[in-house]
Amino acid sequence: MSDLGDWFRSIPLITRYWFAGSIAVPLVGKLGLVSPVNLFLWPDAFIHRFQIWRPITATFFFPVGPGTGFLYLVNLYFLYQYSSRLETGAFDGRPADYMFMLLFNWICIVVSFCSSSNFENLLMIPLIMSVLYVWAQLNRDMIVSFWFGTRFKACYLPWVILGFNYIIGGSVINELIGNLVGHLYFFLMFKYPMDLGGRNFLSTPQFLYRWLPNRRGGVSGFGIPPASMRRAAEDQQGGGRHNWGQGFRLGDQ
Repeated sequence: MSDLGDWFRSIPLITRYWFAGSIAVPLVGKLGLVSPVNLFLWPDAFIHRFQIWRPITATFFFPVGPGTGFLYLVNLYFLYQYSSRLETGAFDGRPADYMFMLLFNWICIVVSFCSSSNFENLLMIPLIMSVLYVWAQLNRDMIVSFWFGTRFKACYLPWVILGFNYIIGGSVINELIGNLVGHLYFFLMFKYPMDLGGRNFLSTPQFLYRWLPNRRGGVSGFGIPPASMRRAAEDQQGGGRHNWGQGFRLGDQ
């Protein structure tokens, strides 16, 4: 048990709580301590009956059963792997910026689900996929390995997983929404201001910095680097694309 505890404490802070919640809430529903009906996001109940807990519980809940258990475990693995890599990689020392990314993606997903009654009512997979999409774009040229030894660039990983989840789960709505939301965040935070020289539309609120202060080495206001740094980077790279960071192989610890 000590080894398990050490492993759990080694998970980055935000990912640790997200991972724990994604185990605890489905377990509560599985044991019948709370009816799963109360854990879904029903737009009518959320908007008109003011059941404001539903977007939160729907983020952590997943109906685990004989037909969904494998899909749940696969996405729990993706949560642990890619949230940890983002939190300790591109967002290292900047927990407030990482929390802001999660909140932005979560709000966009909630709005998407509430705007149409045709969408499924669980937010776990879309939020995980949005994080995975951002990681894949920040490491887009890294070669990753997937099942059966297939190898491809990381930028294609979200779409490969979309197809994979369709095969084992039968739906792509959750994955598609997650990819689109992840693309929106990546475009507004990185692509548009850095590569296209546009305005920075996203910035982390100051209250998050007070709640989750930057650790040593972190830089507040993650997004657009100072102009002098941008010019130096362009000179070093011949005016090319921004170097988004180091990648990892799928499944590496």
